[in-house]
Amino acid sequence: MNNDTAFDAFAEAEGTDDSRWAFGTGFADPLSGVDTTVPSGVDGAVLARYCLMLADDALVFSHRLQQWCTNAPELEDEMALANIALDLLGQARLLLTRAGKADGSDRGEDHYAYFRPEHEFLNVRLAELERGDFGQLVAVLLVFSTFRLALLNQLRSSVDPVLAAIAAKGVKEVTYHRDYAAGWAVRLGDGTAFSHERMRAGLDAVWPYVAELFAPHETELAMAAQGIGVDPSTVREEFDTVLAQVLSAATLTVPEVAPKAAVDGRAGRDGRHTEAMGYLLAELQSVARTYPEASW
Repeated sequence: MNNDTAFDAFAEAEGTDDSRWAFGTGFADPLSGVDTTVPSGVDGAVLARYCLMLADDALVFSHRLQQWCTNAPELEDEMALANIALDLLGQARLLLTRAGKADGSDRGEDHYAYFRPEHEFLNVRLAELERGDFGQLVAVLLVFSTFRLALLNQLRSSVDPVLAAIAAKGVKEVTYHRDYAAGWAVRLGDGTAFSHERMRAGLDAVWPYVAELFAPHETELAMAAQGIGVDPSTVREEFDTVLAQVLSAATLTVPEVAPKAAVDGRAGRDGRHTEAMGYLLAELQSVARTYPEASW
């Protein structure tokens, strides 16, 4: 199955089941009609874990962005941030479903989103950071989208046709996310003295979590070795180049702050999170856990 076929299949797939789970995302299997056979020689459990890493980054950050609805400076920005959140949620749906197919469990997106405990979430800690002011939001979105876009660009050539198709779709979306964040970073950084200071403070708060993005986990290395995934350390140069261009236009510089320490050498990819993560999941999962399997 080639990559175009995979992309076309889930672009055209339509659900036929009219039932709705009251608190879930899913109306139909987002990979319905797509060949989800695990490539020959690939450990499905490792592929599933890799998909969860990419999915959890998108799911958790999507939830943070949703919290900006009614809180952004302009209605136009509320709509933009809501659309970015929806893009990431869509990516998470595909990747979570891919994980359930890859490991043979056939667990769906709602199981992964609503019924996993905190230590089973594998997102980078940057994605979960407590919501700060708008300057910090712009900084997080700029860093996150620049990193994710570089990953997705490489994932388009994955030997797993499902991942390659998800990445091809995601590149178009995340290109806009990065450009939106870069535009605001320049607008704030090269604006008034106050806006410049807020943008600088936002970068200072975010930058300790940047190094973690590029520290390869053994799962990422295993998948990269088989042509499935990407070693994140290989996209650092592209990330630094883009950030240097944006910060220069914004009259800002890269913060000189120490990286955030891991816990016993483990960080987000190993399920070790910040205090903010527990509160985020409590909000995200509370209704579904109170009324499991409810439907309407």
